[in-house]
Amino acid sequence: MKAVEKKEAVSLRKQGKSIKEIAREIGVAKSSVSLWVRNIELTEHQKDYLKKKGLSRDKVERTRTTRLTNEKIKRDIVINAAKDMVPVINKQHLWLMGVALYWGEGGKTRRRVCFSNSDPDLIKMMMLFFRNVCEVPEAKFRGYIHIHEHLDDKLAESYWSNISGIPETKFYKTYRKQNKSSLNKKDSLPYGTFDIYVMDVQLFYKIVGWSRGVAYRVWGEPIGSFRVDKGL
Repeated sequence: MKAVEKKEAVSLRKQGKSIKEIAREIGVAKSSVSLWVRNIELTEHQKDYLKKKGLSRDKVERTRTTRLTNEKIKRDIVINAAKDMVPVINKQHLWLMGVALYWGEGGKTRRRVCFSNSDPDLIKMMMLFFRNVCEVPEAKFRGYIHIHEHLDDKLAESYWSNISGIPETKFYKTYRKQNKSSLNKKDSLPYGTFDIYVMDVQLFYKIVGWSRGVAYRVWGEPIGSFRVDKGL
């Protein structure tokens, strides 16, 4: 098999192909091609062609890099301008953000407060909401992690404890999810997903009321996503 590939590599090299092109075309390592064709002399015309081709590729890469840099500059201008439009966040703002976030990502049943997310900034935001707006005592906080089985659960527990400020001793046993399809793939959630639990039924009802109140102010009618299960 190698003899056939070597013969093909030699033939392509005599045609003036580069080592990289040959390796890609016949599906072998560049080091193998380099060894096989090391004694083949290219013509001056072939050398000039490969040199110009290489310079052309360098130019394309430089153009691409410049374009990406310019796009980033333009993007950053828009982002920074928008960021500067945000006023100083007061307690009323924090209340509205917390209610809206809970409306979207919070638990709606079982009469318990639960907020789940994998974004550390959102977890920090909700902890501010619970602590500073809802005035939740530290003793009522619990943490719960969902993570794939092959990931480091101890590292995740330390990470989320640092993000949330909830001691690891207040965490429920981490749920390690079996998922063979996730093996040998880039882990987009190396620390899993974190749940904030607040052991306070009255707070759950209060957040339900706040959410319905916000919806009423906007649309003049209550929302249906907060359905308190009877008997739970």
